[in-house]
Amino acid sequence: MPSGDHLRYVALGDSMTEGVGDGDDAVGLRGWADRLAEHLAAAEPGLRYANLAVRGRLAGQVRAEQLAPALALRPGLATVVAGVNDLLRPRFDAGEVAGHLEEMFAALTATGARVVTLTFPDVGRIVPLARPLRSRVFDLNTRIRAAAARHGVTVADTGGHAVCTDPRLWSEDRLHASPLGHERIAAAVAHAIGLPGSDDRWTLPLPPPHPRAATSPWHAAGAELRWAAAFLGPWLGRRLRGRSSGDARTAKRPDLLLVTPRP
Repeated sequence: MPSGDHLRYVALGDSMTEGVGDGDDAVGLRGWADRLAEHLAAAEPGLRYANLAVRGRLAGQVRAEQLAPALALRPGLATVVAGVNDLLRPRFDAGEVAGHLEEMFAALTATGARVVTLTFPDVGRIVPLARPLRSRVFDLNTRIRAAAARHGVTVADTGGHAVCTDPRLWSEDRLHASPLGHERIAAAVAHAIGLPGSDDRWTLPLPPPHPRAATSPWHAAGAELRWAAAFLGPWLGRRLRGRSSGDARTAKRPDLLLVTPRP
């Protein structure tokens, strides 16, 4: 992990890195990158942190819109996480998405920055209706690992552990991590970069949930239909209108600002 009083951490990505699911627009979003910055600041007083992520962005948009500003900030540490929004598009191309990620890996590591990325969990275990996308996730994860290896990028393999598909790590929309999920992602990255005090406890399963009465197939189907009406339908509606949840949004923390560790 980079060290010194002038450590600069810059986060690039989409809604996951912006922090959607951990807080809201009224009180502010926290998210795994903010949580990681707080952990870093505890170990490295004087840490400065910028978060360039914007919800709804495709990997190519992250590269086009965020890479140059990130390079201008001269990070010592950068996280690059994108591709989930691409996975959901009909014309998904794993090679193209991985290519955008690799361009960012190459540009950032060429400056001497330590770069970290993530793999993605099996969406079919989180959203049953998304099971047809499982092969896309596995293909993209394989390509991410290969691109990362070519550029000396650290991979926090959140896609390789069963706990990451536990429903309690996901918000009600099943598209964004819950506060607990963001906490686990931050812990995974902290462990991957060898942050003092970090370990692999983030991989451990959660305690068993309280036992509930068995759910009939009809009730389960009804829950899926309600989820589709509440969350999938509006998402599809935006796609059909050519809209994005990130329209007119900008980065929440475009400048490197000091981070104060939480007590």
